[in-house]
Amino acid sequence: LDTLEKWVTEIFSEIPNNGLPKPSFGHLTQPFDTPEFHKLYRVVPIRKVHSLTITWALPPQEQYYRVKPLHYISWLVGHEGKGSVLSFLRKKFWALALYGGNGETGFEQNSTYSIFSISVTLTDEGYKHFYEVWCPAACFSCCFPNAWKNESVPFCLQVAHVVFQYVKMLQKRGPDQRQVIWEEIQKIEANEFHYQEQTDPVDYVENLCENMQLFQKEDFLTGDQLLFEYRPEV
Repeated sequence: LDTLEKWVTEIFSEIPNNGLPKPSFGHLTQPFDTPEFHKLYRVVPIRKVHSLTITWALPPQEQYYRVKPLHYISWLVGHEGKGSVLSFLRKKFWALALYGGNGETGFEQNSTYSIFSISVTLTDEGYKHFYEVWCPAACFSCCFPNAWKNESVPFCLQVAHVVFQYVKMLQKRGPDQRQVIWEEIQKIEANEFHYQEQTDPVDYVENLCENMQLFQKEDFLTGDQLLFEYRPEV
C-alpha cells in the first residue's frame, strides 16, 4: 500500500487543482418532456422474443444514495413469490420473467434525471394479452392476498395494466409500514458486500474513481452497494 501511495503521489501531484465546483446539470429539468414520449413503441426484434418494457423518467435520485429508494422499489417489483406481479402473470401463462430497476449508469442516473424501468419477458400468449381483456378487480384476490380486496372499480386485466396497478398499490400503501423489508434488503446487500469475490484491480480502481465523483468521502468504498438510512419520506 505504501508503494502504491508513493506512485500515485509521484504521478498525480503535479496536476493543478483549479478549485472549480463539480459540474451540475440539475437546471435541465424534464429532459423527456417531448411529444415523442408518453407513447407505445413496437419494435420488431431479430430473434423470436416478446418483451414489454415500461420506463419512467424521475427527478434525479443520486443524492439519495444512502437510502437507495429505487433499489427498494425494484426489490418489491422484482419479487417472485406469492402476491407478486410475476406470480400472477405466470399463473396466467403470460410471462416468463420480470425485472425492475435502475442501471445506475450515467445515462440512467445523473444530476438531471433518473430512469426506472420494468421489463417483462412475455410468452406468446402474454403478447396477445398485453393490452386487452376487461375483468373485475376481485379476480386479483387469489394472487394478491389482502392487496386488492378494496379495489371496487373494474380495470383492464392486461400485462401492462397489471404492472401499473401494482405500482399504484405500492404508492398508495407507502413505505411507512415496510421498514422490515428495507432492513432485509440492507442485510442482504451487506452480506454480499462483505463476502464478494475479489475483482480485477483495474476495474476496482476505475469504480472507486467514479464513486469519488458521486459520494461523500466516507462512502467512497461502500456508497454504490450498501444501504445506510431508512427514510420513508424519500
